Amino acid sequence: MDGGRYRAFISYSHRDSRWASWLHRALESYRPPKPLIGTVTQRGEVPKRLAPIFRDRDELASATDLGTLLNAALAGSACQIVICSPQAAQSKWVNEEILAFKRLGREDRIFCLVVGGEPNGSDMPGRSGEECFPPALRFKLGPDGNLSSERTEPIAADARPGKDGKNNAKLKLIAGLLGVGFDALKRREQQRRQRRLFLVTCGAMTGMVFAIGLSAYALIQRSAAQHQAIRAEAEAEAAKKTTKILVNLFRISDPSEARGNSVTAREMLDMGAARIDQELAKQPSIQATLMDTLGTVYVGLGLYGQARPLLDRAVATRRRLDANSPDLSESLAHAADLMTLQADYAAAEKAYRESVALQAPKPGNPQDQAALAATLHGLGTLLTQEGRYAESERTLREALTQQRRLFAGANGDIARTLQDLALALAEEDKLKEALQMMESALAMERELRGADPHPRLADVINDLGSLRDRNGDYVAAENLFREAIAMNRRLLGAKHPDIAVGLNNLAGAMLDNGDLIGAESTYRQALAMQRELLGNVHPEVANTLNNIAFTLYDRGETKSAMATEQESLAIYRKLFPAGHPSVASVMNRIGFWLTLSGEYADADRYIREALAMRRRLLGDDSRLQVASSLTNLAVLLVATGKYQEALASARDAAGTYTAALSAVHWKTAIAESAEGAALMGLGQYPAAEKLLVHSTAILNQDRGAPAAFAVLARSYLQQLHRSAEHAHVALKSARGTSDAAVAQPIALAAQHP
Repeated sequence: MDGGRYRAFISYSHRDSRWASWLHRALESYRPPKPLIGTVTQRGEVPKRLAPIFRDRDELASATDLGTLLNAALAGSACQIVICSPQAAQSKWVNEEILAFKRLGREDRIFCLVVGGEPNGSDMPGRSGEECFPPALRFKLGPDGNLSSERTEPIAADARPGKDGKNNAKLKLIAGLLGVGFDALKRREQQRRQRRLFLVTCGAMTGMVFAIGLSAYALIQRSAAQHQAIRAEAEAEAAKKTTKILVNLFRISDPSEARGNSVTAREMLDMGAARIDQELAKQPSIQATLMDTLGTVYVGLGLYGQARPLLDRAVATRRRLDANSPDLSESLAHAADLMTLQADYAAAEKAYRESVALQAPKPGNPQDQAALAATLHGLGTLLTQEGRYAESERTLREALTQQRRLFAGANGDIARTLQDLALALAEEDKLKEALQMMESALAMERELRGADPHPRLADVINDLGSLRDRNGDYVAAENLFREAIAMNRRLLGAKHPDIAVGLNNLAGAMLDNGDLIGAESTYRQALAMQRELLGNVHPEVANTLNNIAFTLYDRGETKSAMATEQESLAIYRKLFPAGHPSVASVMNRIGFWLTLSGEYADADRYIREALAMRRRLLGDDSRLQVASSLTNLAVLLVATGKYQEALASARDAAGTYTAALSAVHWKTAIAESAEGAALMGLGQYPAAEKLLVHSTAILNQDRGAPAAFAVLARSYLQQLHRSAEHAHVALKSARGTSDAAVAQPIALAAQHP
């Protein structure tokens, strides 16, 4: 042991003796995980047990010279643990014990357990009475052996409600005593718990089957109707209790609790699913409950193929047992959640709406109302996926209203609805409100999760990154994406749909920051993971292909870019034969690229179809998407000499962008450059010059602007100088280009995207 006889010395106020007793028992009964035993850390070799731990009431019960023995115990302790509370902060003896330990040169081995009050409360106006750190903890020891005026930051675990909690606080203290990382220790503990859980679950299921067999035998032996009824009632009650126990056991494997898809958890789930089929065939109600539970756990782990048959069977069984039951509504909602993830949108919407129809007419208790709000939330997110943004916003706001009525303060359901409502608002071009709402969701998640990683926290961080990227905050966006990916890898392992989404978003931020090679590599990592996990025909796969195509085009690989974009479009058309905003977006981009390559007839067909689709599907829901089509149409009309029509289209787009974004946003600059090109075609050179100089400067400087548009704007400006020179019109701006003719600016942009 590094330090002497005792692993640790517990210092505490005797008014906190209950906490001291709990901590003493918890530490001395703790067994470090076997893989860690024998490893050497800064605290020495990890032992098989932490005992002995010094606590004065246990160790000095028969002592006569307490001062001498306490000093000897302090000297013989490798570490010191201080139980911190307002009582401890005011205790002279606790303070003296800390001073004595520091004077031994072990200041870095003092660990704190906060059980009440407020750390550094004496620094807060009006809260000095809540201070939980004794003075010897708050200040460093000076060269003279007394406390100095230099502040220190105690190493503390926080057992207060809403903080670390008792178990995590205990593990943090143990990690400090052993000199190992908290995360590694916690993962080992979770794996050990999962192994115990699996054994308990198997035993419980075996016991349940045995109990049911005994019950059936007893029923056969008893012929009296009264005895049969009593026995049947007892069997039903036993089955109900058994179901509850098993459901709670299996739900511990949820990734938000288990913190990741460990091998042990996966093995337990697979074996549990097999046993349900084998041993509960004659108990359909219990069987359906466990199928529903395991199915939702598989979904949480990203194992959609394993989840779907379980959830489908749960729905079918519960429908057969009672077509109006709350249980059926629950399974329908869970199945719809999975169908949405698998892009089976028509089936998902049908299941959500059936679930709402079962729930809505019934007043229900708060738990039932919360379930209805959760189903409305799921339906709202599905509608966002389908591009029905206004309908999605209404549905999500209805869910949020119900949740705020049900829950007070920070709540996970409220945070999730705020997050998805923010995404819907962003699609409706309400970016300012969306950012505020996403910030609120993140603040609530951080309040709920504390310092621990969590899938929900990672998800909100990722989505805030997406909105920051859309708002032009590229560096902030990239940092948020990296934080979310790192957290998800700790939680979910190397491969998961959420990690693929994070990689996709990170690549987008890298692209906006000018790292084309890194962006393409990261996009392709995401694509490989998505194809493995989701299949080849999925919106996420199509979206990543679209992003890769965009990156290839910016790198000058125009043929590969067009082929990849057509592949993306084919997937979207297969998924959304009646049209979809994503279909329109890809068609709009293909039309622009065809314009740059001089294939004007095909370009006109793609761009006008995309514009019509956006107006039909979105109406006034997304003016920015319509403006994007109008901009590309203006570019095409300039290329084909239809300057008056091009001018109207470009001005319409520029007005929309200015109102929704700003007059200096790169999207506004693209529309402005097309407007300038149209004025040039109409011979209005000074007006064209003003717009083209302004827009070209913005597009040259903003890293978020696609390179093809920046080159196009420069070619327009070159053409303006040449045309004005031929017309003997003096311009204010210098040409800044060679005297080489630029007779077809569109072709120039295509050659140098």
